[in-house]
Amino acid sequence: MIDFSPETIQRAIVATPVFLLAITVHEFAHARTALGYGDSTAHDLGRTSLNPMVHLDLMGTLMFFLSGFRFGWAKPVPVNPFNLRNPRVADIWISAAGPLSNFGLATIAAIIIHLINSMNIAVPEVVGKFMILSLQINIWLGLFNLIPLFPLDGSHIIRNFIPSRYADTYEQIERYSPYILLLGLFTGIFGAIISPFARAFYFVLGF
Repeated sequence: MIDFSPETIQRAIVATPVFLLAITVHEFAHARTALGYGDSTAHDLGRTSLNPMVHLDLMGTLMFFLSGFRFGWAKPVPVNPFNLRNPRVADIWISAAGPLSNFGLATIAAIIIHLINSMNIAVPEVVGKFMILSLQINIWLGLFNLIPLFPLDGSHIIRNFIPSRYADTYEQIERYSPYILLLGLFTGIFGAIISPFARAFYFVLGF
């Protein structure tokens, strides 16, 4: 059941711009890295942009709210592997660029929070909530996208390390990945898997 309590509504109001920033930077990182490796497909479609409207996905945005502001996604960035220099290495870095951008945003948020606390800077409550949610949401989005299930970034990364003799088996698993993904989201399995890694990330960042 969806929670419409005042606290949840207030959290959603602050979380929405955090989410938009997180997915926009995430997809921009994919597109810009692809361009750097020689593929202009996403660039030609206007995806090397920091305008969130060119990246939004309706289902991914809806899932963000249904998951309690933890999981979500944007429209995948199209990549033509035939345009890439060193396609295997390029695929790894293009895929990793999105989650890494989220971890970068989380780190920036953590630094700002520590500076505010250490210097006793008085900031509006909404600013404090924005920074905390930026830390939390970007960590969860980054880790979520590293799950090795198609179409998440983790699947693109791991397939480049799978021995060729297992490639066909992995491709067959990928056919069912969207269903596994939805099952994991709605049952909370992914939350249980990601939580320890998120806590480790918080610890590293001093929280």
